[in-house]
Amino acid sequence: MPTSETTDSEGSPRHAETRTDASTTDASAADTTAPENDDAGKAARRSDRRAVAAIVGVLLLATGGLVGYGLLGSGDEPERPTVPTAAVTYEVLGSGTADISYLGEGEGAEAGRADVARGASLPWKKTVRVPLGKQPIVNIVLGAEGGQATCKLAVDGRHVQLSTATGAYGRVTCGSELSAPEGAGTSPGGER
Repeated sequence: MPTSETTDSEGSPRHAETRTDASTTDASAADTTAPENDDAGKAARRSDRRAVAAIVGVLLLATGGLVGYGLLGSGDEPERPTVPTAAVTYEVLGSGTADISYLGEGEGAEAGRADVARGASLPWKKTVRVPLGKQPIVNIVLGAEGGQATCKLAVDGRHVQLSTATGAYGRVTCGSELSAPEGAGTSPGGER
């Protein structure tokens, strides 16, 4: 406990104990620290609010960017123009098996690459969409055992060609031409 020096009525120094009540000390300490704790709490809450606002802002910007990207597109790939096509039916009649190559559909057909069916059981039939301006064609090669196979080609349901192969390793081809769409590959005078 703190002590203080005082003098008595005769002027002699005397030591006196000063007592303070613990509840008074605690209350006064609480009064002095409470505003500091309150200010610190308010600052912490403000800091938390700012952090939440920053996170929400970042999320909104990211969402807006993704939506904008989806609406505007990436711009990396230009849209491919639609190529007009015709329905082409390839048909191979006969018995046994044969290797069949034909102009299919999609990017392979646009590039002029053939699709191949190796050892296909006969009879065989396939309908595909071939781009106008390309030449639909089907090639047949019989196996070592030979036999007979007939190819048929139809464009938009109209039969165009029929050919037959016979014997060991017999070969036959059926083909046609599809006119290019009007204006494609022509000069202003209409010449190709």
